[in-house]
Amino acid sequence: MITIRQATDSDLTAIVLLLANDKLGEHREDATLPLNSKYTAAFARIDADENQELMVLDHEGEVVGCFQLTFIPYLTYQGGTRAQIEGVRIHEHMRGQGLGEQAFRWAIARARSKGAHLLQLTTDKQRPDALRFYEKLGFVASHEGMKLKFPENEGHSK
Repeated sequence: MITIRQATDSDLTAIVLLLANDKLGEHREDATLPLNSKYTAAFARIDADENQELMVLDHEGEVVGCFQLTFIPYLTYQGGTRAQIEGVRIHEHMRGQGLGEQAFRWAIARARSKGAHLLQLTTDKQRPDALRFYEKLGFVASHEGMKLKFPENEGHSK
């Protein structure tokens, strides 16, 4: 049985290990233990922000997945709110069991219940399987995303 619940600080190590266990994440995350204090500081900021929901998939007390929902209020769409999902990971030994779809169905329902008019995501072009998965769930590649990186700030917290 899988439970989707809000992450607590005791889940932080498991979440970081999930984020690092990925061909892209292994180059940008620091999975050494004890955890880098930047993760603790980031968790505190996320946990204190009412527009952030860091969620875990819990299987009998073990964190087997995670994702973060962000609710973004803005003026367009007559003062609408959009939801963004990021950092979706499922533990490698649990993949292929429908947990990713379960997480997304939960996130879609949550975004609707909080009045968001859409749920958006970005996916790296190096992940074609992820793109197909998102399309299967009804997501449409309607926009071309762009990013401007600030290398001097990577790995730095506020």
